[in-house]
Amino acid sequence: MSKYETRLFIDGEFVNSISGKTFQTINPATEEVICQVQEALPEDVDRAVIAANKAFERGSPWREMDGTKRRDLLLKLAELLEKNKEELAVLESLNNGKPVSASHIDVYLAIQHFRYFAGWADKIEGKTLPVEGNFFAYTWHEPIGPVGQIIPWK
Repeated sequence: MSKYETRLFIDGEFVNSISGKTFQTINPATEEVICQVQEALPEDVDRAVIAANKAFERGSPWREMDGTKRRDLLLKLAELLEKNKEELAVLESLNNGKPVSASHIDVYLAIQHFRYFAGWADKIEGKTLPVEGNFFAYTWHEPIGPVGQIIPWK
């Protein structure tokens, strides 16, 4: 059994894939199996999308959360990455065959990414717009929902 979590993270918890299928993650340098990882199939992605959309429904904890709390959560994630950066860099190298020095850069950039966006979480604001007549016009910036990304890398 792997010491690493290999299940899917959906709706705030680790879960097995609906199909129960897994795939091997292989160290490209040695061709040894690192671990078996849950395989997300379309029905798992649908379940994740439903959960992510639920977070944006009116009255949900995430939607109602103050921007400073969102900032603090992103900063906490950055701190956890920082605390575990050595292990993460080694795992990244085992997983994709990069030199550990290159993986250190990847982990560093991930940490900086979360810190950067944490800085924006409590700065969502709008603007008033000049218009003719006895009208008041403004913009209001707010999150509109989740996004997904498929990264074409091992």
